[in-house]
Amino acid sequence: QKAGQLFSGLLAMNVVFLGSAFISSMIFSQVAITLADVWILLSILKALCLGWIICYLLGTSRQPHAVLYQDSHAGPMWIRGSVLLFGSFSILLNVFQIGYSTILIQCKSSMEIVFPSIAILFICTQAFFLWHHSKDCIQVQHNFTRCGLMLTIATNLLLWLLAVTNDTTHVEIESQLREVEQGFAGNKTTSCTCPNTTICKVFQKGYILFYPFNTEYCLICSSVLYVMWKNVGRHISHHHVPHIKPKFKIQGVVLGPLLGTTAVIIGICVFMIYQIRATHSSPSRQVFIMYYSYYIVLLPLMSVGAVIGTIIHALEKRELDTLKNPTRSLDVILLTGAALGQIGMSYFSIVAIVATDPRDLLNSLILSYSLLLIFQNITQNVFIIDGLHRQPFEHTQMPPSKEEEMKEEQNCEAYDQRQVSMLELGQEIQKVSLSYLHTYSHLSWKRRVLREISFFLVLCNIILWIIPTFGAHPVFENGLEKSFYGYSTWFAIVNFGLPLGVFYRMHSVGGLLEIYVTA
Repeated sequence: QKAGQLFSGLLAMNVVFLGSAFISSMIFSQVAITLADVWILLSILKALCLGWIICYLLGTSRQPHAVLYQDSHAGPMWIRGSVLLFGSFSILLNVFQIGYSTILIQCKSSMEIVFPSIAILFICTQAFFLWHHSKDCIQVQHNFTRCGLMLTIATNLLLWLLAVTNDTTHVEIESQLREVEQGFAGNKTTSCTCPNTTICKVFQKGYILFYPFNTEYCLICSSVLYVMWKNVGRHISHHHVPHIKPKFKIQGVVLGPLLGTTAVIIGICVFMIYQIRATHSSPSRQVFIMYYSYYIVLLPLMSVGAVIGTIIHALEKRELDTLKNPTRSLDVILLTGAALGQIGMSYFSIVAIVATDPRDLLNSLILSYSLLLIFQNITQNVFIIDGLHRQPFEHTQMPPSKEEEMKEEQNCEAYDQRQVSMLELGQEIQKVSLSYLHTYSHLSWKRRVLREISFFLVLCNIILWIIPTFGAHPVFENGLEKSFYGYSTWFAIVNFGLPLGVFYRMHSVGGLLEIYVTA
């Protein structure tokens, strides 16, 4: 087993290094390696992955005793739903890219149509594979399965790297064009521009709209495939399988959804105002102040909620779940690693502000925002990781007292002696229900607070995921850090931190939902 994991891991490492070398050469030396060369390499990798997935679906998984166990923690519904959701958006992205390239076929290469066509086939096949087999603990063809999974992981990571570099390149071009428009009055036309037609504008806007979802899809698929790789050859005993699987119910929570919905509505308004101002002209100082003020109000509330939740975890008597769980181990690694993106960017901003003019109003807001963001990431990670390692609440009913048992025996004898009307029976059921609810409300204040906090944090992380995903990047457009570090250096920092920050918010939602359900 160790030898198979080592060999498959080395295979993935070499593929990632080779693809990274291609992508880096394309960025720094466009003459030697072009984007078409990178697409050809990725198309070959996709074809190999498709061949392995088809072999797994039609051959490996159908062998006798191939899937004797399934990991109940792997591939939860929210993960598989995210794969389908972001996969659908990625398919639409490739459809818009095909349409846009077809309209401009006179100045586009054929690879700009072939590559997204192969991508659609790869996304559909991979989504089907993960939806039906993400829980498998395969017991046959261990090494072949491990190598196939690692090859698919490496391909998704390279697609993510390419998507990130292309996305940041588009943002860089737009920012440079905006600066040129401010300095020069004349306009220069290029030979390959979108004609003034509605269909071309639709393809162009659709491509820009759905582009961020492709990066999230690649990262989610990589995480699910990694759990499958860890589960190859794994034997699960009966005590690993939970007898009662908690379900998601919006019940008994009021304050959390109310505050969270308010934060989402206000965040959408702030986002729309920022986008409108940023689209028609360069964002003004007032827009930046409004944007950072929203974060300065929201982040402390999230931090306080996470601290209170962590204290409740320390007070409650739930035992720690110490069983082997590859899914939970991966969640901890992803939460910790993805948080480094926002934390790293915040520290760079703090140094730039302190070294320039921290007394300025906008600079002081950015400084407060950076400090609060670091604290919020740390407290939320502690809350989520602590909650993921707790055993679920056991839904046990309180034993009845002696008086209640005597009353029940008397009622049973009375029911046997005489015919009870439906009204009297309903009254008895109502008394028992009210008594149980009264006892439940006195014993479950900790889990009620945990559900309120986790639901509030879920909605807050959703709005903090929406804002940067759909194009609000004041960390690059405010000009402070860009002028301090230089255009290329700061753009490289944003290129590293921003996609990780977006992924962190989305992955936090999954962990918080699990805490909400288990509470």
